[in-house]
Amino acid sequence: MAGPTVPVLPVPVLLVTGFLGAGKTTVVNHILREAGGRRIAAVVNDFGAINIDAELIAGASDGVVSLANGCICCTLEGDLLRTLATLLRRAPRPEAIVIETSGVADPADIVRNLMDPVVWKEAPLETVLCVVDATAPPTAFEDPLLRAQLRMADVVALSRTDLGDAAALERARAALAALRPAATLVEAPDGQVPLPLVLPDDPARPPVPREPGRRRPQADRFETLSWTAEAPLSLPRFQAAIGRLAPGLARAKGIFEAVEQPGRRLLFQLAGGRATLAPLAGGTAGEAPRSRIVFIAEIGRLSEARIGEAMRTCLADREG
Repeated sequence: MAGPTVPVLPVPVLLVTGFLGAGKTTVVNHILREAGGRRIAAVVNDFGAINIDAELIAGASDGVVSLANGCICCTLEGDLLRTLATLLRRAPRPEAIVIETSGVADPADIVRNLMDPVVWKEAPLETVLCVVDATAPPTAFEDPLLRAQLRMADVVALSRTDLGDAAALERARAALAALRPAATLVEAPDGQVPLPLVLPDDPARPPVPREPGRRRPQADRFETLSWTAEAPLSLPRFQAAIGRLAPGLARAKGIFEAVEQPGRRLLFQLAGGRATLAPLAGGTAGEAPRSRIVFIAEIGRLSEARIGEAMRTCLADREG
C-alpha cells in the first residue's frame, strides 16, 4: 500500500535588482554564505558576452546558472523561464531561488513574467530587493532607471555604508524614503542583508501577488564591449589605461593576470568612479582567456577603437 503523497512546496524567488555597480553580487554572495544549509539556487544575468558576475558567486560550479548577452527584462525572458523550469526539476529541488539581474534591467517586466500563473504556482516571487550604493551622488537618485528599480522594491539595501560620510548616508536615506516610502530600508555593508527579511522562514506561507504596473517601452541606453587577451597585463599600464577610459564609463569589471604577480588572478571593478583591484581565489574558469574585461557605457560614449587601443598598451609583451 502506497504511503501518503508528500506535497511539493512552492520555491520562493528573491529578485535582486539595482543599478550598475551597486553591489548586487556582494549581496547575493552573503545570502548564499548565510543559507544555513538551505538549498538556494542562483540565476545570474550580466549585460555582455562575458558573465563576470557568475564567476564571482559563491559555489559557482554548483547551482549557479548564467544568463548572458542581454538583460533579463527584454531579450532573455524566454531563457529565464526555461531556466526556472530546469531548476524546479532538479533533485533535490532547491528551497529558494535568487535571481540577480543585470544593472541595466528594469525589474517590472521580470516581475510581470514571474506573475504568470504557471510560474507563480511553483516559484512565486517572494521579495524584490533593490541594492543602492550609499556613496552615490545626489544626482543618481534622479536617474529614471534607478527610479524604476526602486519602484518595484519591497526591501532597499544600502551598500557601502562604511565607505561614505554620515552626511552622504543621511542624504541617501532621505532620497530613498521619498522615492520608495513603502519599502523596508536596511544598511548592508559588505552585502549583509538579513535573510529572514528577504526569504521566508515558512515556505508554506503563500506570498502576496503584486501588480507590476503598465508595460513601459524599452529604450536602449547602455552598450557593452568585451575585451580579452591570452597574455597577462602590465599592472602599471593597466592602471594608466583605466584612468584614461574611466570618465566615459558607467561600469567596468574583469579578471586578469598581471605579469608582476605570476600565477595569481586579479579581480578588477570600476563602479561609481572608484576602481579596485583584489586577488581572486581559485584557478582559471575552464577555457576562459587569461585576461577578460567588460566595459559598459551609455550609448555613444563607448568607442571600441579607443578601448581596444588603450587595452593593447597593457599587454605585458608589448614594447614601451
